[in-house]
Amino acid sequence: MESLKTRSMAQASRTWVSKTGAFVPTPSTIRNFISKDQTSQFPAESGRYHLYLSYACPWASRCLAILKLKGLQKAISYTVVKPLFERTKETDEHFGWVFPASSTEEVGADPDHLNGAKSVRELYELGSSNYSGRYSVPVLWDKKLKKIVNNESSEIIRMFNTEFNEIAENADLDLYPSHLRAVIDEVNEWVFDAINYGVYKCGFAIKQGPYDEAVIKLYDVLDKCEDILSKQRYICGNEFTEADIRLFVTLIRFDEVYSVHFKCNKKLLREYPNLFNYTKDIYQIPGISSTVNMEHIKKHYYGSHTSINPHGVIPIGSSTDYSASHDRDRFNN
Repeated sequence: MESLKTRSMAQASRTWVSKTGAFVPTPSTIRNFISKDQTSQFPAESGRYHLYLSYACPWASRCLAILKLKGLQKAISYTVVKPLFERTKETDEHFGWVFPASSTEEVGADPDHLNGAKSVRELYELGSSNYSGRYSVPVLWDKKLKKIVNNESSEIIRMFNTEFNEIAENADLDLYPSHLRAVIDEVNEWVFDAINYGVYKCGFAIKQGPYDEAVIKLYDVLDKCEDILSKQRYICGNEFTEADIRLFVTLIRFDEVYSVHFKCNKKLLREYPNLFNYTKDIYQIPGISSTVNMEHIKKHYYGSHTSINPHGVIPIGSSTDYSASHDRDRFNN
C-alpha cells in the first residue's frame, strides 16, 4: 500500500506538471535587491545576511559557489538543509526541505542556529505572513529585519558578484564583466531553457510527447556546448564567468542523477570529451569542489521524487573522479 509520505511527495511533484504532461517551473517571487548603496533598504553589510541552501539543489549550489569564489564566507554565513524531503508540519501533508535536529544527525547539514526553524517552510512563514508560493531554496535572509530578501538564485549570484566588493576577499573577480554581458545573457538563456531546466522537463514529463521534445532539445544544446568548448576554454570565451557556474551545476549532476533518474540517457557527460574535461576544470577551481556533495545530491533526487522513484533506491553510480587531470590548459597558449 502506498504510504502517506510517498503519496504526498508524489502529489507535490505533480503540481509542476501542466495538463499536456510537461514540466512547468514555478517562478521565484521574493525579489528584493541588496545594494552597495548604504542608504538602500538592504545595504551590503558584513554579518547581516545569511544564505539557506541545499547541496542537492543546483540553483542553491550556484549561490554558494559564487559566495566562495568571491571570498564572502566571513561576510555572509550559511546553513545547509538535509537532503531528503520530510514532513514540514504535523498538521498537514506538505513535505519539503528540513533542518536536522543536531549537527550529528546528517553529515553536511546543520540545525538552524539563527532562527531555530525546523524547516525552510517555517522561514517563509516567519518572514512573511501571507506568502503563498513554494518553500524553495536558496533563501537569502536578512538577520536585522528578520525577513527573506530574495529567493531567486540568478539575482543572488549577481548581488554576491558586485554589491559586496567592499568586504569581499576576491573583490577583483568579476563574473559578469561589462564587455561580456551580452554574450553571458544570451548563453544563460539557452543553457537555462535546454539544459538547466531541460533535464527537469525530461524527468518530470508524464507524457511521451513533452519528454521527446525536451530530450531532443537537451542533446542538441549539449552538442552545441561540446562544439563551442572544442574552440575555447569557457562557455563565453576564454574568460571564466557566471555562465560557467550556471552550466556546471547541471553537468556535475548529469551522470550520477539526470542520466538515470530523469531519463537523460542518450549520451553520458563522460562521453563528451570537451564537456567532461570542462566540468573537471570548473570543479578544480579553488572553492568549487566544496559546494559539490554527491551524497546529498543522490539522496535528494532518488529519495524525494517519489513520483519518479517510488521506492527511493539509489543507483550505485559511476563515482567519477572530477579531480582527475583535464586538457583545458591547452587554451592558455
